[in-house]
Amino acid sequence: MSGLELVGLHIAVPDGEHTRILLDGVDLSVAAGEVVVLTGSSGSGKSSLLAVAGLLRRPAAGDVLVGGTSTEHLSERRRTLLRKQHIGIVYQSANLIPSLTAREQLELVAHVNGVKRRVARDRAAQLLTSVGLVHRLDALPGQLSGGERQRVGIARALMSEPSVLLADEPTASLDPDLAADIAALIADEAHRRELATIIVTHDDAPGRHADRTLHLAAGALTERPPVAS
Repeated sequence: MSGLELVGLHIAVPDGEHTRILLDGVDLSVAAGEVVVLTGSSGSGKSSLLAVAGLLRRPAAGDVLVGGTSTEHLSERRRTLLRKQHIGIVYQSANLIPSLTAREQLELVAHVNGVKRRVARDRAAQLLTSVGLVHRLDALPGQLSGGERQRVGIARALMSEPSVLLADEPTASLDPDLAADIAALIADEAHRRELATIIVTHDDAPGRHADRTLHLAAGALTERPPVAS
């Protein structure tokens, strides 16, 4: 059974006097532990697809199944709960809270989810260690490099032990060497933790670690050959 299924997704947006179709009956199944990279031109609908997959937006038609659970008719409360428990999101910029240390960024996620403080503190330290930040647990965002901040963002996305991982341009603001490191880290964590993963990107770096690469254009997905490593 796949970790994430998108079934018959349709999204259209106003475009002047006309309507532009972003997703036209899109189907996509991502297995547990599979990394799918999604490419496409600006405005093609990549971010809209990711928002629908992350239960942040409802499609005009279609369904999103997380671990086999249909979300089409769920209330917003149930959708929010499912997202908190099962979906981790990595953003283009880490979006860290300036006044919180690296460990506190993760502990906040745990607090929102009702996890006991000591358990949260231990898990935060474990996750930050796993992404190479064992010596930066108490550093504030302003004391971290761009790559380190993105590593905190990845660890934070993993804090709720999700089954689905979504990443929106996670390497866009990094230099090529850092982009390669972050792309490899996301793929390694996805494979190791068996997360159904979609990475939206314009960069080649994530594609070098993808199990599949798909391209979105004119509302449809087509498979692309893997990026040479």
